[in-house]
Amino acid sequence: MSRGDPTSSGFTLIELLIVVAIIGIIAAIAIPSLLRARVSANESATIGDIRTIISGQAAYHSANGGWYEGSIECLLAPWNGCIPSYPTNSPTFIDSQLASLQAKSGYDRSFQGGAAPTSINSNVNSTSSVTSYVYWATPTSPGQTGVRGFAGDSSGALCFSSNGAAAATMGDLLLDFSDPTCNVLQ
Repeated sequence: MSRGDPTSSGFTLIELLIVVAIIGIIAAIAIPSLLRARVSANESATIGDIRTIISGQAAYHSANGGWYEGSIECLLAPWNGCIPSYPTNSPTFIDSQLASLQAKSGYDRSFQGGAAPTSINSNVNSTSSVTSYVYWATPTSPGQTGVRGFAGDSSGALCFSSNGAAAATMGDLLLDFSDPTCNVLQ
């Protein structure tokens, strides 16, 4: 059959190769953009979570006679042996997903309370009260799920590290960081 014959159908090998090449070029352009968008979404969600922890601790600080909480579970259930006489029908300070410290949005989470106060009133304050705290988030797979590491602390600052490592903070829980500077996220 000749090429001009209306009964012939199908594509030539060259036409198919051109279509496959075009699809490959489009995919090569689109995939990196999609990966950057995913990293950006993970970082934004993590920043929001850390701000929630900072806000929750600030509210807890008011309800707990001026002390932060060293047990993150008490931010979820403050009436469960944490703040004496705290009403059981009162709202929680954070949600259960943040209190679980499980990986979320491509970031591993950790929490550490600071030093215990020298004296507390156990009729008003939680027995696990602390003078400070730090909440860290580091990428589960650096470069793939996130690029920067984040931390929020009792100073109210949200800090980041540009290399994905645990971010240094402004509070009194500075650990052994290679770069002890808190890069404050505005």
